[in-house]
Amino acid sequence: MIIVYILVVLIIVVLLIFKKLRRKLTLVELTPDEDKDGQLSKGNIKVLTYNIAGLPQGISAAKTPRRVSITEIGEKVEEFDIVNVQEDFNYNSAFYSLNKHPYRTVHKGKIPLGDGLNTLSKYPIVEYRRIPWRHCSGPDCWTVKGFTFAKIQLDQHVFIDVYNVHANSSDVARAAKARRENIRQLAAYIQEHSVGKPLIVMGDFNAHYAYKRDNLHEFLVNTGLSDGWVTHLRNGTFPEIIPKFIAQHMLSLTNDTESLDKIFFRNGDKLTLIPKTYEVEISHFTNQAGAALSDHLAVSMSFDWEWKELPA
Repeated sequence: MIIVYILVVLIIVVLLIFKKLRRKLTLVELTPDEDKDGQLSKGNIKVLTYNIAGLPQGISAAKTPRRVSITEIGEKVEEFDIVNVQEDFNYNSAFYSLNKHPYRTVHKGKIPLGDGLNTLSKYPIVEYRRIPWRHCSGPDCWTVKGFTFAKIQLDQHVFIDVYNVHANSSDVARAAKARRENIRQLAAYIQEHSVGKPLIVMGDFNAHYAYKRDNLHEFLVNTGLSDGWVTHLRNGTFPEIIPKFIAQHMLSLTNDTESLDKIFFRNGDKLTLIPKTYEVEISHFTNQAGAALSDHLAVSMSFDWEWKELPA
């Protein structure tokens, strides 16, 4: 009887440990680890946004085999601290299979049930929400697109709000109108839920400053955000509106050209973000033959951050 009792206890302990590890590797509302070295006041984070073209093989615009490519993407994003992906629809199991980020949001589902949005982080994700768009047009209505909110803990008392975005696509008038409403909905949510908070907002906005029907300037004014590309590489100078705007092919972009995949940031009451690098990841996400792993180029930024407690 004693041996049986001991075996039962051991089985229960093993199951509890497995459950704890599984929860840590798959989601949200995790209890953050205590900082062993005490509270930090400075640090550095490297972030990435990437539309990984996870539509089914037959309808994806990407040229490389999707399951193999997305598995490789899952490995290659590991060097980044916080990663937002879009179009993570039908190959999430492959995407997560070799990835080692300790905190990853749970996949919502394939088309037409999922929104394709997921966040991977080396820091605890202590809160997470998915918010669907109220407006869409054309093929964008075939699945539940929208944006997500993640509260991420950088240190014992240091938190940052991170938003992941996939706005309505296409530049025809009806689609652009839906996209403007998407961006207004996002701005209103930020105004309500992230007052005074430091922010990183990144994703596939499907929008350009150069396109007259887009409302990115309005978005920045209403949220207090700064564009990482404009701030770090263009000395604050925005692209001018082009009357007959035609978007450049997504795989031909460089650091000198505007991408529809964007990273915005904002300081908080106590946390300051200092942009250090901005990079269109042209060569990092390619296969052995040199072909791009998606139909988008990933965009990354690195930030130094400084946290300071304000006097009471």
